[in-house]
Amino acid sequence: MKPGFSVGAVTRFYVPLLFQAFSQSLTYPLVAGVVTHGVHGVNALTAFSQGLMIMFMIGAIGGGLVTTGMVFARTWFGYVSFRRLNTLMMSALLVLQCVPAISPFNRWLFEGFFALSPELAEIARWTLVGGVVMNGLFFLRNVPMVVLFNNYESGKANVATIVRIIVTLALSVVLPRMGLVGPAWGLFALTAGVAVETFLTFVYARPFVAKLPNCPGPNGSSSEAAHPSIISLTWEQFRFTMPLSLGGFLLMLSPLIIAAFVGRSANAADMLAIHYVTLGVANPVAYAALRMQTVSIQFPAEYEGDRRLLVYAIVAGAALGVVPLVFSTSLLGNWYFGVYQNVPPRILGTARLAIFIYSFICIIHAVRGRIEGIAAFRKCPSAIMCGQIAYTTGLFATCAVLLPLGLPGWLIAVSAIFIAPICTTIAVYFRIAR
Repeated sequence: MKPGFSVGAVTRFYVPLLFQAFSQSLTYPLVAGVVTHGVHGVNALTAFSQGLMIMFMIGAIGGGLVTTGMVFARTWFGYVSFRRLNTLMMSALLVLQCVPAISPFNRWLFEGFFALSPELAEIARWTLVGGVVMNGLFFLRNVPMVVLFNNYESGKANVATIVRIIVTLALSVVLPRMGLVGPAWGLFALTAGVAVETFLTFVYARPFVAKLPNCPGPNGSSSEAAHPSIISLTWEQFRFTMPLSLGGFLLMLSPLIIAAFVGRSANAADMLAIHYVTLGVANPVAYAALRMQTVSIQFPAEYEGDRRLLVYAIVAGAALGVVPLVFSTSLLGNWYFGVYQNVPPRILGTARLAIFIYSFICIIHAVRGRIEGIAAFRKCPSAIMCGQIAYTTGLFATCAVLLPLGLPGWLIAVSAIFIAPICTTIAVYFRIAR
C-alpha cells in the first residue's frame, strides 16, 4: 500500500534520491582532476565533456525508460515486457553511439560543429567510443532501479550509488599519484564506479522481483517471456516511452547547443572552461532537484487542489541552492576551481561568480520535476515532451539573441540555463491544463 503524504514520508523517500542524483553527477567533476592534469590541461576537459555529451544525448533517447518502468513494471508481465524493451533499446542505441565516431562524421561533428582543434577532436572521439561500456551499464541498471523505486527502496539504490562514488573518488586520488592522468584514465574511473553500482543494484532488487504479482516462479519464467500479454505490453510501453525519449533527446541537445554558441563567443577557450567547470557543481544539485519527478509519481495528489508537494518542492529547492552558494566563496571556490580543477587565475573569479548565480536555479528545477511527475502519473507523456521541446527552444532562442549582443560566453550559458527550465514548467502546466 502506498503511504499517504506527510513531510516525514516524502523526506524519507526523497533524501536517498537526492543523494543518489547528487553523488551520480558528482563523479564527473571528481574525474575532472584526472583529466585536466594530462598533457592538454584544462582544455582536455572540454573535449572529454563534449564526447560524454554526445554519449548522454544518444542515451537520452532511452531516458524515459525509468519513468515507463515506474508506471508499468508493477506486475511480472509488466516487468518482463519492460526488461525486453530496455534490452532492445539499449542494443540499438549503443550501435548508434559509435556512428558519430566514424570518419567523416567525427570531423564534421568535433572539428566542424564544436570547432575543436584536431588533437582535442580526437580526445572527444575516443571518449565517445570508450563510453559505450559505461552507457551500456546505465541501461542495464534501469531494470533493478525501477524495481527498487516501485518498492519505496530508494535508500538501497542510494547505497549502491554511494559505493560508486567511493570507487570513483578512490580512483581519482590513486590514478594521478601513479601518473595515470588524462581523458582515458578519467573515463576508466567513471566506468569502474558505474560497474560496481550496477552490480549492487541487481543484488538489492533480486528479492523484490520474486515477489512481483503474477510471478510464475523459476520453472515458468522462461516460457512466460513469450506470453502474448508481454508482447503487447512491450509495444504499449514503447509507445509510452517514445514521447519521453524524443523529449529527452531534445533535452540532451541543450549542452551541445550551448557549447556551439559559447565556442563562437570572444575568448572561447576560457568561456568553455568556465562553462564546464561550473556545470560540474551546478548539475549535481539540479539533477537532485529534478528527482522531485520520481517523488511526484509515488506521492500523487490526494484531493483536488492538493499543493502540499509543491510547497515541499520549493523548500527543497531552496535548501539545495546552498550547495553551489558555498562553492562561490573564496575559501572553497578558490581551492576547488583553482587547485583541483586547475582553472587559470585569470578566470577564477568569473567561475565563482557563475556558480553563485547557479545557486538560484534549484527551486525552478524542483517545481519543474514535480509537474513532470504529475504528467507521468496521469500517463500523459506528451506533456513532458512538450516541456522538453520548450526547454530546447527557450535555450536556443536565448543563446541566439545574446550572442550577437557581444555578451561573454559564460553569461550566455548561465542565462540560457536559467530561462530554459522556466519555459519547460510553463509548457507542462499548460498542456496538463488543456
